[in-house]
Amino acid sequence: MTLAQSPIEKLPRLVALRGGIGNVPGVRLAGVHAGIKKRKRDLALIAFDAPQACASVITTNEVKAAPLLVTRDSLKTHGSAMRALVCNSGCANACTGAKGEHDAVATARQAAALLGVPKQSVVVSSTGVIGIPLPIDRISKSLERAVHDLESGGEAANDAAEAIMTTDRVPKLAAYAFYQGERRYVVGGIAKGSGMISPNMATMLAFIATDAPMAQKELQAHLTASVDGSFNMISVDGDMSTNDAVYAFAPASEDAAPEHFGAALRKVCDELALAIVADGEGATKALTVHVSGAKNEEQARTVARAIINSNLVKTAMFGEDPNWGRIVSAAGAARSGIDPEKWALYLNDLLWVDRGAVEVLSEAEAHRELEHASVTVRLDLGIGSAAATGWGCDLSRDYVRINASYRT
Repeated sequence: MTLAQSPIEKLPRLVALRGGIGNVPGVRLAGVHAGIKKRKRDLALIAFDAPQACASVITTNEVKAAPLLVTRDSLKTHGSAMRALVCNSGCANACTGAKGEHDAVATARQAAALLGVPKQSVVVSSTGVIGIPLPIDRISKSLERAVHDLESGGEAANDAAEAIMTTDRVPKLAAYAFYQGERRYVVGGIAKGSGMISPNMATMLAFIATDAPMAQKELQAHLTASVDGSFNMISVDGDMSTNDAVYAFAPASEDAAPEHFGAALRKVCDELALAIVADGEGATKALTVHVSGAKNEEQARTVARAIINSNLVKTAMFGEDPNWGRIVSAAGAARSGIDPEKWALYLNDLLWVDRGAVEVLSEAEAHRELEHASVTVRLDLGIGSAAATGWGCDLSRDYVRINASYRT
């Protein structure tokens, strides 16, 4: 399954690299089996050779997992001096009360002690089943092995990417090099996500690093902007979890970020976000929704999110049913100020419905277009010049099968 590329795909001076975050100088990683899951890797460790500025974007869910709360406190005091990240899969450590926070703190402190760095300089993160205690003994026994296994390079990054997977079918890595004068910089990341993906700090984790030095405030501004246009514009099923987080790390400095850092970061975020929806639980089709002719960018994003988040649109895509009314209905339900007489709908660049009423493509023609593994819908609102793009997938019978027995 392939997805349409983001609008910044053709930016110059960005060179794609294999191996994701493993390409970033000064970053070492490991992914080990701690016994949280039966056989697969389930504990990832990322260590930095120098203090890092750390930026974060976390879930807007009012119920937040213990690691998010613990890390939020650590970043308040050590946000420009972080040295490592620990993430487990298989257990979300969410809705676990005081014990959950105690376990998250204990994990961070043990990792810090093993690495010889300050105790509050470790980011902790978890993903998996909500409402069960973290098996802290297994994690504790495995952290020492993870420290011993720390390596740079793509293979280590792949091990770490596997260790944070839950229902993901494939590890997700992305990296790009960019240049400022003669100096080469790298931005790389890993991510997990397959289900519970909603376009509002979607249910996923992403860990991104660069060797381009900058201050935490500037890194935060770049990360927030990149997440808004990438991870916050994807949807698999419209659900939001308790553990969503994107953390970005850069060598702490008062220098300004290199000119092309923002573009490289956005490229990495785009690629990881698209990998998440391409790996959506039970997905058989990729769906790209481009909204144009909006009065402003906020309206365009709102409408795009409403369409990619609609279960009726998703199921129609799975059934290859040319039911365009579901797309328009989802757009209107966003209540953003659409003019019902002016919109036009396109299917894979073919005009489908003109000016809110006239169906141009026949039922058979539209059905043939929907048979493709990657489908693009463009809704021109006809009232302005702003645009936005969202990405999603269909909702299949396999999605129900996977989630009907997720805990068992």
